[in-house]
Amino acid sequence: MTKRNIMIAAAVSVALFTSGILVGANTFGTPSTVLHVVTVKWTATSTPAQRQAAIDGVKKMAGDFSGIKNVWVKTIKVQPRTYDAAFAMEFTDKAAFEKYTKDTAHTEWKKAYDPVHEESTTHDITN
Repeated sequence: MTKRNIMIAAAVSVALFTSGILVGANTFGTPSTVLHVVTVKWTATSTPAQRQAAIDGVKKMAGDFSGIKNVWVKTIKVQPRTYDAAFAMEFTDKAAFEKYTKDTAHTEWKKAYDPVHEESTTHDITN
C-alpha cells in the first residue's frame, strides 16, 4: 500500500469513527416550559370514584385552560410511600403557570380535588 493510500484510509477511518460518535450521542432539550408536579395523599374517607374524578379533572382543566401543554395522570411510583398518587402538568411558559391558579378552570377543578385530598406537595420546574 502506498503512503497516499494509507493516509486516505486513515482519514476515512477517523471520519467514520467521528460520525459514529455523533450518531450515537444522546440528544436532549432544555425547554422553557414549566412542569408542575403534584404528589397527593387522599383522605381516608374519599372513595375511588372521588379520587378518579379529581384526576380526571386535571385533564378537563387542561382542555379548558389554554396555557397547559401536556398532562401526566397515571401514577407509577410516588414518594413518600404514605402518599397515594401523583400528576403533572406542563405549562407553555412561566406566565401561563402564574395565571392558572386564578383561572376559572382551576377554581372548578379544586371543587372536586380539595375535599378528597388530605395533603399534597408541589414541585415547579423550568430551565
